Amino acid sequence: MANIALIVGTTLGGTEYVADDMAAQLTEIGHQVEVLMQADLLQLSADSLWIIVSSTHGAGELPDNIQPFYEQLMASDRDLSGLKFALCAIGDSSYDTFCQGPEKIIDQLKHLGGDPFVDKIQIDIQSTPVPEEPALAWLAQWQDQLT
Repeated sequence: MANIALIVGTTLGGTEYVADDMAAQLTEIGHQVEVLMQADLLQLSADSLWIIVSSTHGAGELPDNIQPFYEQLMASDRDLSGLKFALCAIGDSSYDTFCQGPEKIIDQLKHLGGDPFVDKIQIDIQSTPVPEEPALAWLAQWQDQLT
């Protein structure tokens, strides 16, 4: 089974609930999962699947708790080729910066050599007030591909 790091960016805690539900679903089928509210690039293995579960704050910014991780990525020259990652972005489509915060992390992961494992999901809380439902459905579509 896979080792998975759920890297969470949240302002009001809603994204943390999504990550916790995803962790439960993955753990139930036998994966080793860690939910990280304060991810540290130096502590993360590139052999794990990194799932970024993050909201967008303000005008396209990252939540405060994931900002230090992003800054580590920006300052890093670590070779992340071989790293697989996925993005579950949560936002509000009434803003023109809908789901743009976590895209900054994805851009830097790609710059360092990482590759998306699956297509990202962008969840709009305007039309989906319970973001856990589409997040878990998205995860269920591809979780069997993990080994």
